[in-house]
Amino acid sequence: MLDRIQAYIQEHALFSPTDKLLVAVSGGLDSVVLAHVLHKLGVEFAVAHCHFGLRAEEADADEEFVRKLAGQYKVPYFVEFFQTKQFAEQEGISTQMAARTLRYEWFERIRQTQGLDYIATAHHQRDTAETMLLNLTHGTGLAGLHGIRPKAGYLVRPLLAVSKPDLYDYVVENRLVWREDASNDSPVYQRNRLRLEVLPVLRDINPNLDQTLSITAERVGGAEEIVRRYVEETAAQARRDEPEATYLDIRMLQKTAATTVVLHELLRPFGFSYLVVKDIVLSFGAESGRRFESPTHRLVKDREQLVITPRTLTKFGTHQLQAGQEALKIDGLHLRTELVEIPEGYEVPRGKAVAALDADALKFPLTVRAWQEGDWFMPIGMKGKKKLSDFLIDQKVPLNLKDNVQVLVSADGKIAWVIGFRPDDRFKVTEETERVLVVKRM
Repeated sequence: MLDRIQAYIQEHALFSPTDKLLVAVSGGLDSVVLAHVLHKLGVEFAVAHCHFGLRAEEADADEEFVRKLAGQYKVPYFVEFFQTKQFAEQEGISTQMAARTLRYEWFERIRQTQGLDYIATAHHQRDTAETMLLNLTHGTGLAGLHGIRPKAGYLVRPLLAVSKPDLYDYVVENRLVWREDASNDSPVYQRNRLRLEVLPVLRDINPNLDQTLSITAERVGGAEEIVRRYVEETAAQARRDEPEATYLDIRMLQKTAATTVVLHELLRPFGFSYLVVKDIVLSFGAESGRRFESPTHRLVKDREQLVITPRTLTKFGTHQLQAGQEALKIDGLHLRTELVEIPEGYEVPRGKAVAALDADALKFPLTVRAWQEGDWFMPIGMKGKKKLSDFLIDQKVPLNLKDNVQVLVSADGKIAWVIGFRPDDRFKVTEETERVLVVKRM
């Protein structure tokens, strides 16, 4: 088994012979085997043990056992005593999720502070089988069906090459002692029910189930890599990221194979579920304005594009810019001002992010606020008044970005600048202008 694990470490480049590992040891059979295997292979490592405060005297005995085990190997030992139930209640998550979050955050802290290279856990083939089937019941797609990866960032799993029976044989052969965790037999946890009730039936059908699912996970992982690259190529052509939003070209998306799957991968970082993505794809042929929500983002179908914005970008109230004030920084908006005495040959700055205004035509304090229905102004380059709502339609501003349009208003109520779009003609720089207030959106 040692040769098989050594070959697996090399095949997946888990770590090099000179790397130092932090080994997670609970005291159970799997982690005891992992520590012994690494010791036999001559790997330099430290031991980390988590006491979750959930099993009273049993947990205390586990900690004492692991402490002595580290002493036998003459390796550094780290232990942390967590308030797991309190953390779970505070975060509104399950005890299992709380324990997972706490231990991995602590492992990473130890790895960094102690100058260690990787964190090794004792996951094996049976864990991969359980993870795949559990994820399948939850509908996690390709990302769940690849099971447990051999290497993920600084996490490595050297025992994924071996089965649970292999581990039992190893402890018998090497006369190893370990601690049993009674909670592993509790039907309260979903994984335990799968392990105790479902997997034995499947193993009656296929005695080599763990190995079969391990190979399947490897193949799914390869397929996932193909999909990832295809999605990246699609994103390079269809996606455009701007400060205010992310845009996806519908026509490019429609040319892809399995459009819903590809779009779901593109929208996964924005929190959209697969079922919502199916509805988004169905909206491709519908009129503009269809709106979809995720817990964190809003997506609007706007003509031939999808427009995605954070849901936190909302109307932010009213703020004043006093005479002589050089900067104003508020929710998502940073303005800088400069008062210029016009020299000979002065050229008016151009661009959507800057407005050059006749300072003497303005009345202070200026106000920055969200645009409102009924607002109008006189855009430079256009004749007469224009409703701001009509102007934004003419500018083809997507529905979910209209809420974020702000205006700079003179104290007499006149809009001087639709920020990021166009100044008002009444405040433009003319031959009679003596002082210019330059306002830049940073």
